[in-house]
Amino acid sequence: MAGPASLSNAIGAWRQRNFAWYMSGATVSLVGLWAQRIAVGWLAWKLTGSTLWLGMIAFADLFPTVVITPIAGVLADRGDRLAMARISQGLAGAISFGMAWLFYVDLLDIWLLFALSLALGIVMAFATAARLALVPVLLEPQYVPAALANDSAIFNACRVVGPMIAAAIIDASDVGVAFLICGVCFAVFVACLFRARILRVETSRRAHGNVLQQTADGMRYAAAHPGIGPILIVLTAVAVGVKPFLEMLPALSDVIFDAGSQGFARLAAAAGVGAVIAAVWLAARGTAEGLTRISLSALVSGAAGVALVAATDIFWVGLVGAAIAGAAITISGTGCQTLMQNAVDGAIRGRVMSLYGVLHRGSPALGALIVGAAADMVGLRIAIAGFAGLLCLAGLFLVLPRYRTMKPALENPDR
Repeated sequence: MAGPASLSNAIGAWRQRNFAWYMSGATVSLVGLWAQRIAVGWLAWKLTGSTLWLGMIAFADLFPTVVITPIAGVLADRGDRLAMARISQGLAGAISFGMAWLFYVDLLDIWLLFALSLALGIVMAFATAARLALVPVLLEPQYVPAALANDSAIFNACRVVGPMIAAAIIDASDVGVAFLICGVCFAVFVACLFRARILRVETSRRAHGNVLQQTADGMRYAAAHPGIGPILIVLTAVAVGVKPFLEMLPALSDVIFDAGSQGFARLAAAAGVGAVIAAVWLAARGTAEGLTRISLSALVSGAAGVALVAATDIFWVGLVGAAIAGAAITISGTGCQTLMQNAVDGAIRGRVMSLYGVLHRGSPALGALIVGAAADMVGLRIAIAGFAGLLCLAGLFLVLPRYRTMKPALENPDR
């Protein structure tokens, strides 16, 4: 339960000027980003009617994170994290405006949509590495756990608002407007980033070797750490097994629930509501104590939520399942990130946290591709529920024997 000190930290994070500027811009940007993701997914479904193409679009958007983010993490440790964030967000806005223009001149077919999603995925890989290394140095150390949970709460609140805006725009006009809005929102974020300043420079003490050697150094550090290595397994199981159901929502809405774009938006919003509730609760806790056990619980609740969505034809039951799965994704993502930020050496933060970015943002691309292909063969229900259950069960099997050593290493690391 959250105490007065925890609540004070949750509120105090917003009194930190640099974090407040950062999150104000990020909030605007995330509303646009979720609107764009809904618009891209719906356009891909309407252009093809294929779950495989839904998986491929998600793969194009997310997979560059797997390849690029570890290298981008080295650059974040070596250089100016704030400048890296500004440049990547600016490029993302340019791509969004490009999507809008191509849509309005009637050139945006599925292959070009795939290519632009891939380009945006590459840019966002750098943005992810910059963000994960940047947030902890924008405010005083005691506010970092609450700040990360606040960040997650806003991200998931935007997951609710963005789809609602996207659905309204698609019904009232077209997906091109959603792309335009996203471009404007990225521009607002860039402007806010120019008002933020870094409080602490975490100069890398592991600066020997070239970029690839330093990337490998970060991977070895994470794998050898008694807490970070196991918690990455938890993150991977949820990201690969549970998170891809979000990419399948257009098909779930249209095929299983016969609810169209409004149903798609409501399912996405339900997942967002569950995620917001979980994130607000974590923000109110404001501490890493007990967070290891909570993060492991996401393996059970995530698989259960996806199974509930897949097992019913009743729309409101599907909404409940989506909310449970959304909460599990946030508990895993925010919990694992907070524990890793708490335990990692600041000099290697960019590289180690880039692995978090790879797994949390990039690995769902693999899951979405597998689920999309499997759904064409065995059906959507079996594909999403079976895959989530198998991955989460495997995660529990691998991590539970290491719980006693990983908990103190993550929650109370030696400094």
